Amino acid sequence: QVQLVESGGGLVQAGGSLRLSCTPSGRAFSMYAVGWFRQAPGKEREFEAAIRWSAGVTIYTDSVKGRFTISRDNAKNTVYLQMNSLKPEDTAVYYCAVPIDYYSDLTDGRNYDYWGQGTQVTVSS
Repeated sequence: QVQLVESGGGLVQAGGSLRLSCTPSGRAFSMYAVGWFRQAPGKEREFEAAIRWSAGVTIYTDSVKGRFTISRDNAKNTVYLQMNSLKPEDTAVYYCAVPIDYYSDLTDGRNYDYWGQGTQVTVSS
């Protein structure tokens, strides 16, 4: 079994920043990619960003381009989501997730096999 440990959420004022972390643990597996999703109350889960582990290629949804940055630390086996210029509409529970196989479409949550417990991000106006 694979566990994903997330941290870094919290309460911040609009315009502020937070950095989320995601560290996989458990059984060994090939790390193809890590994705970040979020779910706001009453809304469906939506894709935010992803990074392909070996190549470091990143993708973002349009609403966070230029504000969020996904990165990885190979030595720490950790992925970060740096969130700047936060807006109240960024308020949600944020989840990291990993697939156990290669998928071309990393924006589809159905391609991910393991999910973290989620971390709350609240942006006040």
